[in-house]
Amino acid sequence: MKTNILDITGKKGKELNLPSFFSEKIREDIVVKVLEAKKTRQPYSPSPVAGKQHSASGKIQHTRHVWKTMQGKGISRVPRKIMSRRGSQFNWTGAEIPSAVGGRRAHPPKVVSMINTKKINKKEMTSALRSALSATANEKIVCGKYERLKDKKIGNLPLVVEEKIVKLKTKELLGSLKNILGTDLFEVAIKKKSVRSGKGKLRGRKYKSNAGMLFVTGNKEKLKTNLIEVKNAKNIGVVDLAKGGIGRLTMYTESAIRELASKFTGSSKSQTKELGEKIK
Repeated sequence: MKTNILDITGKKGKELNLPSFFSEKIREDIVVKVLEAKKTRQPYSPSPVAGKQHSASGKIQHTRHVWKTMQGKGISRVPRKIMSRRGSQFNWTGAEIPSAVGGRRAHPPKVVSMINTKKINKKEMTSALRSALSATANEKIVCGKYERLKDKKIGNLPLVVEEKIVKLKTKELLGSLKNILGTDLFEVAIKKKSVRSGKGKLRGRKYKSNAGMLFVTGNKEKLKTNLIEVKNAKNIGVVDLAKGGIGRLTMYTESAIRELASKFTGSSKSQTKELGEKIK
């Protein structure tokens, strides 16, 4: 599989031989399995001692001639705390149970139920990562993921750009991305933040934002920007490539392609170079 390297103005340059994983069969089922295993949820629950910080010693005995009995007093057998006492007579108040003032909750949310303990085999993880990479080179899947791109045509996938792009300043980078992506793709690629409609604004989720495009750089390349999400080829994962489903719009640099190839083949620098660019 081959693609053209795009320069910072969006013009096609030299031809690049892509690694084999960009043309592999896409195993969406394994990708979904990995995404499910990688889900995280913020645990929440009341305090473990909520409603129990009192002097109630448990249920009061219901037998005759016993110290601190409730026999003959016409009261139920619930945990009670002593408010006042006169000899063997007590002024009790119900405590701890859900129906008592200041008592615990009946069935509170539990932290244990919110911890994800699912695991994935190493081979399945590798297969999912290769499938997620392959999906970024599939025009049908990429267009199907975004509502704006339905019935549109995208050429030259996966998008590979020259390394000069990481040295551009924010204003120049914005102009370069417009030239490379075009109007339709640019609308999808740039991160957007907006105020949520409805009562969600009052519930700690005032803003909502899209994921935007993923830009994959080489290990020695750095790009600081808030316009798009930037990830290093060394740290790229299934969650990054398939956020919200496979086929995320992704752009790679030349060195990122070479380093991804060496990541899967375990090859040396000389072997990796052979997988790299080939000028036509």
